[in-house]
Amino acid sequence: MRFVHRHRYGSHGPPPGEDEDPLAGLANLFDVSVAFIVALLIALFTLFSSADLLDPDSSTTLVKTNADGSMEIISKTRETITVQKVTDRNLSGQGTRLGVAYELADGQVVYVPEGEAPPGAAP
Repeated sequence: MRFVHRHRYGSHGPPPGEDEDPLAGLANLFDVSVAFIVALLIALFTLFSSADLLDPDSSTTLVKTNADGSMEIISKTRETITVQKVTDRNLSGQGTRLGVAYELADGQVVYVPEGEAPPGAAP
């Protein structure tokens, strides 16, 4: 009977190496990954200067070109975001002429409402 011993740990707990949870470090990896994702989002917003998208009182317009060559215009006015797809199709229908757009010598485009003089015209 001398060879059969009962292990009594007392107040010290089990010896090191016993009863360790192999998944104990997994919680730390989850916390690190969440912190990394938040840091990545902040870096992307800073890189693309898109902080205006988060401001509820700002107005922003972005033009996005996809890999297939199609374009989208993303407009944000206060809390409303609209996405418009740009196509090369010719459209037809009834409408009212609003004005004329002119391209200046320096490359700027100026919109002139109907009934006003074009830019650079003598009054």
